[in-house]
Amino acid sequence: MTGRLSGKVALVTGAAGGIGAATVRLFCKEGARVLLVDRDTGTLDRFAGELRSQGAEVEWFDADVSEEEQCRSMVLYAEQRFGALHILFNNAGVFPEADGSVTETSEEVLDRVLAVNLKGVFFGCKHGIPALLRAGGGSIINTASFVALMGAATSQSAYTASKGAVLSLTREIAVEYARKGIRANALCPGPVATPLLESLLSDPARRARRLVHIPMGRLAQADEIARAVVFLASDESSYITGTAFLVDGGITAAYVTPE
Repeated sequence: MTGRLSGKVALVTGAAGGIGAATVRLFCKEGARVLLVDRDTGTLDRFAGELRSQGAEVEWFDADVSEEEQCRSMVLYAEQRFGALHILFNNAGVFPEADGSVTETSEEVLDRVLAVNLKGVFFGCKHGIPALLRAGGGSIINTASFVALMGAATSQSAYTASKGAVLSLTREIAVEYARKGIRANALCPGPVATPLLESLLSDPARRARRLVHIPMGRLAQADEIARAVVFLASDESSYITGTAFLVDGGITAAYVTPE
C-alpha cells in the first residue's frame, strides 16, 4: 500500500474501538504497518483479520498499558514483527461512570484512571521513545482531551486530572526530544459519539445541555478525530510539536454559542 504513511510502522493502544479503531483503519489506508494493542483480544483478532483481508499489514498484542512491563513488551513486539517503530499513538483510556466530583470520587476510581490514562502514556513513551530513536525519529501522539484546557460543572475529576497531566507530559517530551528527531503532540478531542458517551447522553435533556456548548451543535465522529491523528503522524506536520492539538468543534473557543 502507498500513502502518506507508506513505509512507516505504527503502534496504537486502545485499538479495539472508538478513536483507536478509526485511526488504525486510516493508518492502514495510508500505507502504515500497524500493531493493534488492547485488552479485548477477541475484537482485536476479528479486526486484524478484517484488515488483512483488505491487504493491510497488521498484528495485534494483548497489553494492559498500566503495567510497565507489558508496555515494554508491546514496543519490542512491534520492532520484532515489523523491524522498527516510527509512530506511537498512546490512545488507551478509561472513563468510569463513578468518576465525578473531587469530593465524591473514590481513591480506587482515581487510582484506576491515573493508572491507565496517565501511567499508560508515561510507560508507552518511556519504552517507545528508544524505539523511535533507533528508527531515526518519529511522531508521538498522546490522547489528552479538551478538558485538559477547561473545566465543567458536569465534573469528571479523575479523568480531567489525568488528561491535564498527559498534556503537560507531552510538552515536556516534545521539548526534550525536539532535536533528536521526535515530535510529540497531545491530541485534544471534544466529545466523540462513542457508544459509551451516547449511552450517557441518551436522555434528551442531558444531551441538549451538552450540545448547547458546542458551536457546531453535534458530537464528533471517531473518523474526524482519526484524520487529525494521521496528520500529526505524517510528515505534513513536520514543524508541529508540543501542541495541544484541538479537534473540538469549537468548544474551547466559545463563550456564547449560536442559537
